[in-house]
Amino acid sequence: MPSHPLVSYVVGRGSAALAVCLALTASWARAADEYEIDAMHASVTFKASHLGLSWTHGRFNQLSGGFNLSSKSPSFSLTIKADSIDTNNSKRDDHLRSPDFLDVKQFPTITFKSTSAHKTGDSYEIEGKFTMHGVTKPLKFKLIGGETVEFPKGVERTGFSTELTIARSAYGMDQMLDAIADDVHIEISFEGTKKK
Repeated sequence: MPSHPLVSYVVGRGSAALAVCLALTASWARAADEYEIDAMHASVTFKASHLGLSWTHGRFNQLSGGFNLSSKSPSFSLTIKADSIDTNNSKRDDHLRSPDFLDVKQFPTITFKSTSAHKTGDSYEIEGKFTMHGVTKPLKFKLIGGETVEFPKGVERTGFSTELTIARSAYGMDQMLDAIADDVHIEISFEGTKKK
């Protein structure tokens, strides 16, 4: 331990500088692993069976989110604007936005936030909390992808995709189960651009 006041001052200033350098380095390392989802190259689509005769297909047109590919603590998050649902039929879309289904005025967003993410080869095993229609439940799935491309020049991007199935009744949407299947099949695909 330095005993002279001047020595203590110099050492103290050096420690502060070192702390600042370490903080900046840690901040840079986090930023180097962070990606923002490029909404122009991202999609959430779904399909549900109608009367067991055909499939009704749809998508959500507005979404945002990001992910961190840190080797120590990777994470993923996604937010979907519920009223952006689009099944190519305005009357049906209005019904899906109503309290019978998504109730978008009361529950304007659908969200997912990972609680754990483990890299296995070219994929990630994801666990997290999925919230829809005001109900939050655990959700597990595998994200495939992770290849990195520079496009356009100077912009590093990577992408992932997954497929999963949820039961809409588990989220309080149990109307018309005799006509519209409970199981909803979902496909998610997205690219993220690295933050600078």
